[in-house]
Amino acid sequence: MASLPRLASLHQITEPVTRPAYNLAEHGVGIVHLGVGAFHRAHVADYCDQALAKSGGDWRIQGVSLRSTTVADQLNPQNGLYTLLVRDAAGLQGRVIGAIQSVLTAAREKADVLKAMTNPEIRIVTITVTEKAYGISRETGGVDMAHPAVIADLAAPEAPGGVLGLLTEALRQRRAAGTPPFTVLCCDNLPANGTLLRQGVTSFAGHVDPDLAAWIEGNVAFPCSMVDRITPASTETTLQDAARLTGCADHAAVETEPFSQWVIEDTFPQGRPALEEVGAELVGDVAPFEQMKLRMLNGSHSMMAYAGFLSGKTFIRDVMADEALQALVGQHMRAASKTLPPGLDTEAYASALMARFANPAIAHETYQIAMDGTQKLPQRLLAPAHETLRANADIGPFAFAVAAWMRYCLGRRDDGEAYPLRDPRESEIATIVSGKSTASDIADALHDLPGLFPAALTASPVWRDAVTTALARMLEEGMSAAISAQARASSG
Repeated sequence: MASLPRLASLHQITEPVTRPAYNLAEHGVGIVHLGVGAFHRAHVADYCDQALAKSGGDWRIQGVSLRSTTVADQLNPQNGLYTLLVRDAAGLQGRVIGAIQSVLTAAREKADVLKAMTNPEIRIVTITVTEKAYGISRETGGVDMAHPAVIADLAAPEAPGGVLGLLTEALRQRRAAGTPPFTVLCCDNLPANGTLLRQGVTSFAGHVDPDLAAWIEGNVAFPCSMVDRITPASTETTLQDAARLTGCADHAAVETEPFSQWVIEDTFPQGRPALEEVGAELVGDVAPFEQMKLRMLNGSHSMMAYAGFLSGKTFIRDVMADEALQALVGQHMRAASKTLPPGLDTEAYASALMARFANPAIAHETYQIAMDGTQKLPQRLLAPAHETLRANADIGPFAFAVAAWMRYCLGRRDDGEAYPLRDPRESEIATIVSGKSTASDIADALHDLPGLFPAALTASPVWRDAVTTALARMLEEGMSAAISAQARASSG
């Protein structure tokens, strides 16, 4: 790759890779994006690139990196161009993306970042920075006063470097100049993400200027959105494949899966790209779609993680190659779909998920998905289990999944090999299960873990018996035998 020219112009590309179907110079910048990581390049920028080709408009992206300078150093010498690789069982496809104009870094160009955000041509600020970077307290919805970026930005609110500080100062300057506010579109995987970000920004602004906070509350749109696309970290193979497809050295190439989903609350006072023309779903309420993802995708993912990891499956694709486990995945999705509001196409969604999980080109580790179980169980498994119990329907799939989590909490495989739980309550779990060997004792102890299980589940003999029975089989016969038994029961 060292002998190839650096990708910096579409004219340099020597191979017949798909290129942007529009003239980059004819389209201005209308979006600032905070957090130009691999997911942004595989998701938001991809949608914007397709929308530019389909419907035009001044909707190219000015990227901003808040901490690292790596992405800027990769993309800027390439004039924002990079290759998006899509891998599946059929092979590899690549497309050069032209939606990103350039990347600024808050570490080196703080004033330029604010200048970009206050530009009247900017009508949307999109964000993918992960939950930890926001500095919002989940408990209160307000600012986390112990967050380093919050501390720094409240000390110097006119020279911010964090998400809340940048949004607040940019909106303050736009208000002072008489410039309409941009729409703030969170694209991180957080429930009710727009609502959460609105609370965080107004809370931060309230510490700076209460009048500004009230203005933001009444004038700035924070639509909710739901995003989904698996984007593994780029590797040397990624860069080599991009070079082969383009004939250029591409230091910013990313890879992903064919599936992509973006559901957006359609609230954009200053306009937006024609995203609905390229597969995004513009809706009045994102919540049902979030619930479908949590319960069908994430819920089955958790079941696959615990049962798969404990039965020797390294990757999700290995789980799907096991006939019994594949049957359990389908069983779990059907049970979860029955807890969702009407109007959702759960059958098509389930079919797409099954294909995604089986994709041999995506290496998604079961052990990675098993992390942080106590934070994930309430939304993914316990809420639908509670609703299923209340409806007097079959709680078997949820009981099996929770029993698999309980088995995982013991911290040892069937052959005795130990592993860390990687859970924030790991030491607490270890203490309460220590010395317990029977399914009933273990299930009782974990059901009593403070603040985890809904009272309606812990008080239900039907639920507790189903969980204890499934856990007993896992302990006595091993996880693989328990999986086979559950699969037989689901097909009977």
